[in-house]
Amino acid sequence: MNQSELYLMMTVTGRDRMTDFIRLYKDKGLEVHFLSLGHGTAQKRYMRLLALDGTEKMVCMTVVTGRKWLEVKKAMTVRLRINAPGVGIAYVIPLSAVGGKRELMFLTDGQGFEKGAEQTLKGTEQELLIVIANQGYNEMVMDAAREAGARGGTVIHARGTGQQATERFLGISLASEKDIVMIVAPTEKKAEMLQKIMQSAGPGTRAGAIAFSVPVTDTAGMILRPQSEELDEEPSQPPAADAAPSA
Repeated sequence: MNQSELYLMMTVTGRDRMTDFIRLYKDKGLEVHFLSLGHGTAQKRYMRLLALDGTEKMVCMTVVTGRKWLEVKKAMTVRLRINAPGVGIAYVIPLSAVGGKRELMFLTDGQGFEKGAEQTLKGTEQELLIVIANQGYNEMVMDAAREAGARGGTVIHARGTGQQATERFLGISLASEKDIVMIVAPTEKKAEMLQKIMQSAGPGTRAGAIAFSVPVTDTAGMILRPQSEELDEEPSQPPAADAAPSA
């Protein structure tokens, strides 16, 4: 792990335990989080084996540096005993881009991160764009993304924290209720999509969106090339049975 790079930290725990994690994160200088509800799918026998009381979960997304992750991971192990059955899990995914310098400063508030807004992780053909907007404005986000070639996305409802940091860095007061829009897109389209989203739905608009992306290693069920290329490679159709033979 590169301690100077950025990562998306995902925390999954029981709804009654998430406050403990958030309190720890704030003690470690992490103020900006995006929370959504979840539901575990493990079978009951595995739930009993892991000493999990129920399947009602909460998911927390936080942007961290590699250095901050190592600090928080140690604290979770000592203070929350995260390695014990039933407490929860946390993991990190490398970030490849953040849409805008101010937005980057907002997401990394208190972590001493001074790198530019763009990072490049080579070797992936697809990226997952994660756009966090005020609730009810996901179509504004999707309209902007479609202008750059996006075909669709998935929306998750969430609640944001870090209101003071939002006002300090972005100069606006955002609603705490959020829509998280996730869009898988070709890597070469990522920068254009981020630009369109920030121009049409970013801070200063009703959507008030911030956006970043993570690399996608592989995909299934997606058309990765323009449809015209797909059609060019289709095998030619045999002539109809009643077609007259050529002379």
